[in-house]
Amino acid sequence: MVTQEAVLFNDTIAHNIAYGCPAATREEIMEAAKLANAHNFIVDGRHSAGYDTEVGEKGFRLSGGERQRVAIARAILRNPPILILDEATSALDTVTEKLVQEALTRVMANRTVFAIAHRLSTIRNANRILVLKEGRIAESGTHEELMKRSGIY
Repeated sequence: MVTQEAVLFNDTIAHNIAYGCPAATREEIMEAAKLANAHNFIVDGRHSAGYDTEVGEKGFRLSGGERQRVAIARAILRNPPILILDEATSALDTVTEKLVQEALTRVMANRTVFAIAHRLSTIRNANRILVLKEGRIAESGTHEELMKRSGIY
């Protein structure tokens, strides 16, 4: 699950990515970070210890976008057959959202994904979109089908 508020622990970037996969190798952690568009910010020099950088309580030493990408890297490493994205990009600026969305697109390949989102960019390419109104399904279909209907979507 990747949520709006990435849950990070007062530990290193590597340990936060590997959370739930204690046997993960450094190479596997780095590959997950690359797929999540996180590798560059980890090794670019801002975080002097790279993957061994301590993120601080709740990841406060990282930006919101960096925290999201670490959480996505964790999801990639765990490789779950079903992934839940709960407003995973809602708190991000447009530049960071683009990086996170690219990472999410890679994560969503070949698996079932439930994406809860208000942003069109997050759900536009979904096989099926459910539009909720007052807790009930009001519409269902692809982006193109829903646009043709001119409903609440």
